[in-house]
Amino acid sequence: MHRSRLGTIVIDCQTQDIEAAAAFWSRALGRPAQPLADPANANYRAFSGPPNEPTVLVQAVTHPSRVHLDIETDDIEAEVTRLEQLGAKRVQFVKRWWVMESPTGQRFCVVRPQRADFPGDANTWDAPGPGS
Repeated sequence: MHRSRLGTIVIDCQTQDIEAAAAFWSRALGRPAQPLADPANANYRAFSGPPNEPTVLVQAVTHPSRVHLDIETDDIEAEVTRLEQLGAKRVQFVKRWWVMESPTGQRFCVVRPQRADFPGDANTWDAPGPGS
């Protein structure tokens, strides 16, 4: 058994100026932006918002700009396996998470819990059985 839920909406920005991207999205969303506490994550900015809503981040990337979702889970391998059984495929393991692709081509990530209230409103999943 494991749990998962929508954790984060990530706005991927193909930019070398994360501050300008964060400033635009801060004004557009009406939410203040701040760097993440970990200096290893210098290419991210987080937006303050209500605790019961998914986190919103801006991320500087080298690939084309897009928006992707992060599914947070207490068991990454079990969640990735569950999603593969639904038709998703693994694309790449990065640091501590999996980049996945849905059957219709959207990229998303499966990550460790990101918000302090996990498991909060998380779904609870039974372990998949043989042939599931």
